[in-house]
Amino acid sequence: MAGPAAKPGDPTQPGDSAPGPAARRSAPVRTEWLGLAVRLGLAVVWGWAGLAKIADPAEAAQAVRAFEILPESLVKPVGYGLPFLELALALLLVTGLGVRLVAGVSALLLLTFIAGIASAWARGISIDCGCFGGGGHVDESQTKYLQEILRDTGFLLLAGWLLWRPRTKFSADGWLAS
Repeated sequence: MAGPAAKPGDPTQPGDSAPGPAARRSAPVRTEWLGLAVRLGLAVVWGWAGLAKIADPAEAAQAVRAFEILPESLVKPVGYGLPFLELALALLLVTGLGVRLVAGVSALLLLTFIAGIASAWARGISIDCGCFGGGGHVDESQTKYLQEILRDTGFLLLAGWLLWRPRTKFSADGWLAS
């Protein structure tokens, strides 16, 4: 009488290449370290962007105005407030507090930036996005829309990773959960 059929991944079957317990434990550890790098990388992006704009809020408002999307009544509140939001996101990412929520806000903000840049490009408006300071109208030869969209898409992928895998090393979330 024959025994039950072997199941793929059954460690009791000879010659099976299923990972052992040590390999299964190391995978989450690796993703937590990768998550830490992603979290800190995105924190650097938000910190750099916020610090570059916070020194000159009028210039930040001018960058928002150049997109010609928001009504004038919202230009200053967005231009003056955005650096503080970016710095808050950076601080929360550095500490690892509310990582999934911060990643979600980051993703929405980055999608908004990508849409704004694409909109300016499609409408033929020649601007510097002002993402890392500066901003406003420039000569057409100075626009870098494709590079800005690709850069922000890369940052969006970082936020997406943290939405998918918010558990990272050295995070306040991890300390609070234990």
